[in-house]
Amino acid sequence: MKIHTTNYQNTFIQIADDCPALGGEKPPVKAEAKTVAAIQFELVSKNPYRFTSDEVFFQVFAERNDLTEVELAAAKEQFFSKGQPCFRASPLTKRYGWGIHCDQAGKVAVYGCETSEYQKFSADKNLKVLKAMKASK
Repeated sequence: MKIHTTNYQNTFIQIADDCPALGGEKPPVKAEAKTVAAIQFELVSKNPYRFTSDEVFFQVFAERNDLTEVELAAAKEQFFSKGQPCFRASPLTKRYGWGIHCDQAGKVAVYGCETSEYQKFSADKNLKVLKAMKASK
């Protein structure tokens, strides 16, 4: 079975051209359940360069589906058996103004589009710089 990945190395994902945020905004947390954006933001902002994007996206999937420890291995294999959207399609980069830096090991961190770090990564010739996907075509 082919295993797909969302991981990037030495890459910076800029916010989408049509992102409405003027700076990095913390995604709102809804009372009934955390949104995908809220879970992604919490994982990455509290643990910079600890997780790869694959780990973040699977953790979001596992949390939203209330998977047990016993179910995790089989669910992970199933999850990555088909392609998954990457951080270019994440609400963090499309709506909330967060750039995503992926280091040499593929570990990720978030930077608000108003920060000097965001500007530095955007101009770094040693990084592959990608744009997040627009909300509309």
